[in-house]
Amino acid sequence: MNDWPDGWTSDRRDRYGSGSGSAEPEGARAMPQVRRAGQGVGGPPRHAEPPLPPDLSPRRSVPHQAQDYDDYDDRGGHADDGYNTGQVYGRGGPGDPGGPDGPGGPGGHGGAPRAARPKNWKRRITIGLITFLVLLLAVGVGTYFWADSKLRREVDLSKVEDRPDGGKGTNYLIVGSDSREGLSDDEKKKLHTGSADGRRTDSIIILHVGDNGNTMVSLPRDSWVTIPAFTGPDTGKRYENSQNKLNASFSMAGPELLVRTVEYNTGLHIDHYAEIGFDGFAKIVDSVGGVEIDVPQDMKEKHAGTNLKKGKQTLNGTEALAFVRQRYGLAGGDLDRTRNQQKFLSALANKAATPSTVLNPFKLYPTMGAGLDSLIVDKDMSLWDVKDMFFAMKSVSGGDGKQMNMPVSNPGLATSKGSAVQWDMPKVKQLVGELKNDEKVTVSSK
Repeated sequence: MNDWPDGWTSDRRDRYGSGSGSAEPEGARAMPQVRRAGQGVGGPPRHAEPPLPPDLSPRRSVPHQAQDYDDYDDRGGHADDGYNTGQVYGRGGPGDPGGPDGPGGPGGHGGAPRAARPKNWKRRITIGLITFLVLLLAVGVGTYFWADSKLRREVDLSKVEDRPDGGKGTNYLIVGSDSREGLSDDEKKKLHTGSADGRRTDSIIILHVGDNGNTMVSLPRDSWVTIPAFTGPDTGKRYENSQNKLNASFSMAGPELLVRTVEYNTGLHIDHYAEIGFDGFAKIVDSVGGVEIDVPQDMKEKHAGTNLKKGKQTLNGTEALAFVRQRYGLAGGDLDRTRNQQKFLSALANKAATPSTVLNPFKLYPTMGAGLDSLIVDKDMSLWDVKDMFFAMKSVSGGDGKQMNMPVSNPGLATSKGSAVQWDMPKVKQLVGELKNDEKVTVSSK
């Protein structure tokens, strides 16, 4: 008895493969070993993809059940069905052109390469520049407050009596004193300063800063002047007008009386006062590596310790101090000394303001420290005023201004206090008028 349905023969059965317990052909069976990419074993299935059109490749879709069964071979399988056991079908298979390793996938070489993210150099440069400027500002502000704190604001110009009206421009009274403050016995010997107590003026200079050029006017310390009435700062005693040498006013009552004496005899209003002693002067010169100066003649003098040859040379602190202090042995005496002082101060300012000093912290800070530690100024003088004074002296050295002595009529006036210098008062009045009005100075020293 034939168990097959009517119309089915053994031959037809054999074509479906012997041993099959299913009435369906092999091609229509489900293939449980096939997984879609991304679906783990036992994991939840991915969302079903819509059926692909029938004209796609057998490798990208399951063949239709209407396939011709005559294509099966005698071994019970397809002659060429395009299936591989364990092959993953659909998009994303290991060998699939559209999969992650295929030429069209993100890891392949067939698709367009991902564009490299451009580096934002403009933004980086901007951030770097801002950071640099902030650091520079912080250093500048810190340096300003550090330097400003070193100024010795010990002179109170508000105590000066009967002051003249101010004019145009700014007038500084620059004083070099013979103060030995802070010097050891060995340093006093090295600098030939002697051991006298207190301090006296070694140089007195009016520096006028204005729009028509800057002017440095040296006042010989032996100038014969009127010392106006004043009240002794220590005793409270009242002193009447007297005739004396200019530097005597400093010895009597310090900087305030010196300022009052200069104003009384010139009629010129002094806006700021600055004073430096022997030690500070020598240290500033050494901190900038010495200053080149054209020595006008052979100079050798035991009191100042000078031993220099004529001509251009670089002087260290000790040599520079001797140069500006020498008065004996010079043809013009004290007048020649004041010229040497102006010349050297201008050269010192010019050397200290060079980029090699200003832009080099290893030179700038020692120079500022040496100068500001020993600089005595008035209570209203700011660090900016010091800067203006300094650069005004530099400009005079560069030719943008004038250097001169106070005009004199008698450099060897005999007085009760010894030989003194008498001013040429008509020329002095003309000079003061030009300075007050900030006009170009036309007066000569002679």
